[in-house]
Amino acid sequence: MAAKPPAGDPVQDAPQVAAPQHAAAGLPAIGHTLKMAQQQMGVRRTARTLLKVNQKDGFDCPGCAWPEEDKRHTAEFCENGAKAVAEEATLRRVTPDFFAAHPVADLATRSGYWLGQQGRITQPMYLAEGADRYDAVTWERAFEIMAEELKALGSPDEAVFYTSGRTSNEAAFLLQLFAREFGTNNLPDCSNMCHESSGSALTQTIGIGKGSVSLEDLHQADLIVVAGQNPGTNHPRMLTALEKAKAAGAKIISVNPLPEAGLERFKNPQTPQGMIKGSALTDLFLQIRLGGDQALFRLLNKLIIETDGAVDEDFVRDHTHGFDDFAAAARDADWDETLAATGLERARIEQALAMVLASKRTIVCWAMGLTQHKHAVPTIREVVNFLLLRGNIGRPGAGVCPVRGHSNVQGDRTMGIFERPAPAFLDALDKEFGITSPRHHGFDVVRSIQALRDGEAKVFFAMGGNFVGATPDTDVTEAAMRRARLTVHVSTKLNRSHAVTGARALILPTLGRSDKDVQAGGKQFVTVEDSMGMVHASRGNLTPASPHLLSEPAIVARLARAVLGPASATPWEDFEKDYGTIRDRISRVVPGFEDFNARVARPGGFTLPHGPRDARRFTTDTGKANFTAAPVEYPALPEGRLLLQTLRSHDQYNTTIYGLDDRYRGIRGGRRVVLVNPDDARALGLADGAYADLVSEWKDGVERRAPGFRVVHYPTARGCAAAYYPETNVLVPLDATADTSNTPASKSVVVRLEQSPTA
Repeated sequence: MAAKPPAGDPVQDAPQVAAPQHAAAGLPAIGHTLKMAQQQMGVRRTARTLLKVNQKDGFDCPGCAWPEEDKRHTAEFCENGAKAVAEEATLRRVTPDFFAAHPVADLATRSGYWLGQQGRITQPMYLAEGADRYDAVTWERAFEIMAEELKALGSPDEAVFYTSGRTSNEAAFLLQLFAREFGTNNLPDCSNMCHESSGSALTQTIGIGKGSVSLEDLHQADLIVVAGQNPGTNHPRMLTALEKAKAAGAKIISVNPLPEAGLERFKNPQTPQGMIKGSALTDLFLQIRLGGDQALFRLLNKLIIETDGAVDEDFVRDHTHGFDDFAAAARDADWDETLAATGLERARIEQALAMVLASKRTIVCWAMGLTQHKHAVPTIREVVNFLLLRGNIGRPGAGVCPVRGHSNVQGDRTMGIFERPAPAFLDALDKEFGITSPRHHGFDVVRSIQALRDGEAKVFFAMGGNFVGATPDTDVTEAAMRRARLTVHVSTKLNRSHAVTGARALILPTLGRSDKDVQAGGKQFVTVEDSMGMVHASRGNLTPASPHLLSEPAIVARLARAVLGPASATPWEDFEKDYGTIRDRISRVVPGFEDFNARVARPGGFTLPHGPRDARRFTTDTGKANFTAAPVEYPALPEGRLLLQTLRSHDQYNTTIYGLDDRYRGIRGGRRVVLVNPDDARALGLADGAYADLVSEWKDGVERRAPGFRVVHYPTARGCAAAYYPETNVLVPLDATADTSNTPASKSVVVRLEQSPTA
């Protein structure tokens, strides 16, 4: 058996700090992986489980959405993927006795790390109105409770159905079908908080809200720009692709406020030479000021236009619209304003331009560093302008590459988890099932919180995730959740959301990716879509943590039967018995999934169609790829203030905390740290090791405070600071969102630092 979980909450506000590292992976990653896996799973279970991760006959890693090559390594996982698997396949258990010993008020005082370390939840749990702790409940009673509350609503739009990115295609399709048959489009998901800005920008400019590149394109590229992303921690297997691209002659430009070890040097644990020496990855590091990316790409576009022969005139003429208006705006780009917005030196931008002009095949990759700003959507549209100018969409080795987080966050959206569905999707859904889906738009994440706060929504149902921990403006969000009549969380493990409840609350324990799923129709598998549009099967192989667990498709199917009753002609019972029947229906509703069951049965799965990539076909309102010309924006920085970005530590995946170390940044044993440029810290009178409260400033005049952070002098961009979430989500105002996408602007929060007593 694995070791028992920690009995008490560890101290998290007295971290040890050393110099940051300049290389990622290697022997330390292997050692850390095996240590954490064995602590959670034991030796035999570790070997049995990890050797099935990301294999064609195994299960998809519950971590990031990075794709696999057709030829797989025996150990096809990274350090953080192994941590995610170990957390799910742990031998630790949370039984009804645990809840009897820990009232909800006690759980609310615990850290996310402590909650997650307790293990897998074994039975459905119910918090009755007025009760102080959860009690075990039967599945039958749990569905009765949900049906009672949902049927009592004045309108279906008083219910919110949230989806985490780890939900399978089959479960996501059933959830959106149930919600629409029930009568609402209130289907927020974690995309609303991460790549919604990417989807908004790409849909407008190229006609599809997904990336246009494959792994093979990365290997063929001449230039790869990695902007606002930290692959070494958030998508570690991407480093292998970058290494392969470098070996083939590619150049890499990194654009980020923080230097990241994984983009400096990668010590590939799959090869002896990689383990010892590693590969230098970044050729040019542009240490940009937070929010300055749009200004950078706008100036590069101006310089491309002004360089003879640099624009792909044939591509622009034949495949794009709006060039003249865009070019006029680009020519107005100003060097002085760009240097102020970016904090970069002119020589560095000129060096980047030379690399761009030398490249015939360019890819731009990005993540939250671009998507979580007020001007995120125009920033990403400017990236598209940059690629369109030189014909770098629909060409091998070139294109847009938004790198998704959760392993099926892109698939959930493809399956219809969206509060603003396309009419064509609803038409196909209605035709297939004989229902009438609502056509009015539903609530996204931010709007859902506002609706709960204002009494417009009364039932909250979450399929996975940690909604309370992931969302902005923590105090507002928690107060909103407590106003609900019923909160329901389909979960494998404990998290903060289980301690912030409505008047009534349910925790519904579900199978994980690594668990064997046997239904009345036999052993089942589910499917997922990766960040590059590949769809493949995922088959768990472990005995479930408890005989009382239900799969996500089974939970949705039984909920639908309990709520909709015999009036529903949808064969919910058949869907629960055999997931192949779900895939048959998906094949008739979702374009690209024709003959779904047969195609996904092939090892490695299949690739979804992508018009811009496959044929330079753009399904925009103009029928072409659209240049855009938004005004350049960047955050203002008042005197004596800093721009704060929230970010993950290395022992973390989204809100799941694996440990209290951030090895690459030199932080150990704690999370309440704020990384500040030494010159900025000295100007503010904050010594390295001092403690400060972080106070955000927003136009509503409300003071939002995160107390007791250790100041770490760190090589960030001037004027910028960084600290971990979810601890700093309290600082992000609910109304501080990206234009168009409504994504929380968590990467440019204006803060002041007030010195506080040392811990």
